[in-house]
Amino acid sequence: MDITISYDKETFKNKELEDLIHLVLNKGAELQQVSENAEISVLICDATLIQELNCQYRHIDAPTDVLSFALNEGMAGVTLEEENMLGDIVINIDRAIEQAKEYRHSKEREMAYLAVHGFLHILGYDHYELEEKKAMRQAEEAILSACGLQRIIINEN
Repeated sequence: MDITISYDKETFKNKELEDLIHLVLNKGAELQQVSENAEISVLICDATLIQELNCQYRHIDAPTDVLSFALNEGMAGVTLEEENMLGDIVINIDRAIEQAKEYRHSKEREMAYLAVHGFLHILGYDHYELEEKKAMRQAEEAILSACGLQRIIINEN
């Protein structure tokens, strides 16, 4: 899968984080049987930008942890080239750091989780109904576990 990672601010750039996002998204594509020709983009940003996007696209004037934009959602008659363009994931690094502390695991594990969560939303998974939520959580954990990223709690001492 072709994965493009960009940053809202140059200070967010991190090669290890990029490698991790590539790992989990490629494993997700493999497990979800997504075409090798698929394309996805990831933007790492701060709380301010994601709040602007959340307000603009979801009419919720608050920051969130991750946004997903499926490019072909509900589109009939798309070409093969268009079909391969899955969409965009926007990850709030500020919220990822907060949530990593809250859930007592690493920032890297949280960023990997948010990338996978956004990816699965693009593929059509959701978590509003109990059964949907179970299916999405199972798919998330299958991908993360396959990458060796089981939930490991970090001691704060």
